[in-house]
Amino acid sequence: MPNDEQPPFATRKPTVLSHRGDDRVDDWYWLREKTDPEVIKYLEDENAYTKAVTAHTDALQDELFEEIKSRILETDLSAPVPWGEWMYYSRTEEGQQYGIFCRKPKGDTAGDDGAEQILLDQNVLAAGHDYFAVGVQAISPEHDRLAYATDTNGSEKYELHFRDLTTGEDHDDVIADVYYGQAWASDNRTFFYVRPDHAMRPYQVWRHTLGTPTTDDALVYQEDDERFFLGVSRSRSGAFILLTSNSKMTTEIRFLPADQPGAEPTVVHPKEQGLEYDVEDHIDRFFIVTNADGAENFKLMEAPVTSPGRASWTEVIAHRPEVKLDGIDVFADHIALYERTEGLRRIAIRSVGGGETHVIEQPETVYTASGGSNLEFETSTLRYGYTSLVTPSSVYDYDVNSRERTLIKQQPVLGDFSPEHYDSERVWAKAEDGEMVPISLLYKKGLKQDGTAPCLLYGYGSYEISIDPSFSSVRLSLVDRGFVFAIAHIRGGGEMGRQWYENGKFLKKVNTFTDFIACAEHLVSEGYTSPDRLVARGGSAGGLLMGAVTNRRADLFRAVVAEVPFVDCLTTMLDSSLPLTIPEYEEWGNPEADGETYEYMKSYSPYDNVEIRDYPWMLVTAGLNDPRVSYWEPAKWVAKLRATKTDDNPLLLKTEMGAGHGGPSGRYDAWKDEAFVYAFMLEAVGLT
Repeated sequence: MPNDEQPPFATRKPTVLSHRGDDRVDDWYWLREKTDPEVIKYLEDENAYTKAVTAHTDALQDELFEEIKSRILETDLSAPVPWGEWMYYSRTEEGQQYGIFCRKPKGDTAGDDGAEQILLDQNVLAAGHDYFAVGVQAISPEHDRLAYATDTNGSEKYELHFRDLTTGEDHDDVIADVYYGQAWASDNRTFFYVRPDHAMRPYQVWRHTLGTPTTDDALVYQEDDERFFLGVSRSRSGAFILLTSNSKMTTEIRFLPADQPGAEPTVVHPKEQGLEYDVEDHIDRFFIVTNADGAENFKLMEAPVTSPGRASWTEVIAHRPEVKLDGIDVFADHIALYERTEGLRRIAIRSVGGGETHVIEQPETVYTASGGSNLEFETSTLRYGYTSLVTPSSVYDYDVNSRERTLIKQQPVLGDFSPEHYDSERVWAKAEDGEMVPISLLYKKGLKQDGTAPCLLYGYGSYEISIDPSFSSVRLSLVDRGFVFAIAHIRGGGEMGRQWYENGKFLKKVNTFTDFIACAEHLVSEGYTSPDRLVARGGSAGGLLMGAVTNRRADLFRAVVAEVPFVDCLTTMLDSSLPLTIPEYEEWGNPEADGETYEYMKSYSPYDNVEIRDYPWMLVTAGLNDPRVSYWEPAKWVAKLRATKTDDNPLLLKTEMGAGHGGPSGRYDAWKDEAFVYAFMLEAVGLT
């Protein structure tokens, strides 16, 4: 669509929002009504336009898709996980979009013919649907029933089913409108599930007994504080059902004995604003990870089950300013500690009874180690995952006594891939305020740092989510064409501990954007790339990042890919009726209640800061059924850019009309979608 051609609804009467008497005109606010035929037509027209103007890259897209597919072992299976008398695993088949959940008795080899039992074939369930996802998937304590929940439109409202694993038939019990979170009681008949409210906030835990009418289901607990999300789970030991209420800053956990599903839940410790904690049980005591008493990077405490409140907490591992304790897994004889230090994730092991703590040694200096599927309590083996930018995802079993590790499964990469063909390193950029920001890099050996290489710089920077270095065979289609791949570990994420997060939220949010710009400038100054070869990419809150840095430094990037971007953050945060707005006050602030927050957010909100100027090549995506970032945010942002920007660079909007926040659900569809994005980036830097 040419820049001088306004969208057909550009003159539609605007909606006026107010803040303490100040009128704020928002020309495109009406787009939130997704059932409006005019809206649907606009999005479909944009999709048609995007398809038309990228048609010349169809051959490149096909080439990229075939490349991506050729590196992946399409018929494959996951590392089998032991639990009880069974080994559980998922597998894929060539030509099939979705995974197949299976098991075999211990002693049989997963993937062999014979004793395999298919528990859930997602391809069968997905037949006839453009979108399909499984949320809940939980085996009962006696291993003879499966609870599973399905979503067929990307809205993240699931329908819960129960399958008899002896007959393979589903029970008549069907429960609509459930969310993530699940727990079986010990009686093998009672199941706990979660419901969301009108704003998609999980706020109720319900109890269902198989074979009874769903109208008889009992409400176990309702979280009325709109800042909090409610979840339910069963502890690893199987002794307790845990109901966890979390806001961005505060926790409250309840528990009840798994063998007494009708019992009234007991509070571990009541809500205290700013107090966060998590619990794992060990027979007669809880181990508690908490930030109590100023433990900014968290510490480990314990308390008896009979007196779990804060007054009974005693210290197991003290707070360490240089090490963030992210979480734990408790087993019969040992505790796995998931820690973060110097921007890296690591795993340490400690005996339940105390004594020496040792860190599991890893072969690379820049890597990611994380907890794996550990379903058993009585074990001396820890299953964990390992990866780096050059090492495919690997699953290890670690003997905590002998300290020996065994490779169980490594992601196969077909073709001529070898880690020796690539280099990976960690460099540091100096931010505006002098803070040093880590960047993880991947590129082919022999890179000349003369500024001629194209580069993809990825960032997120919110919610204390860390974008750790991990392998992607898909990414090789860029790197093998000369791209440098870079991750900017910017403030707002959790890579460098709790302060790293705190210094990238609320009234310090702009640090997230200036950190990303500093990373881009460092890559240019060090010769890794140049502005006319640099592509930025981010999604969701990372899409907010894309909009903010584009407004601030459009000259620094050749192209920007903003996926389901949170670009109209001020409008959203002013409307408490929208999904997730109220819980987000503790991340972004409340601009309706606080004038300083309003002005600060308005200063960086991408939509509110579009200017009459040139912009880079831009690809923007949306999901019509997205419950996290409403599709109208990217749609109205693109509309305003179209009416404002002064260049002739491509500006594309691509909306998934039958999906949500995560884009296409099938693996082949996801690969095709990535091929489309890659073709856009390659064309932008002249590598077609």
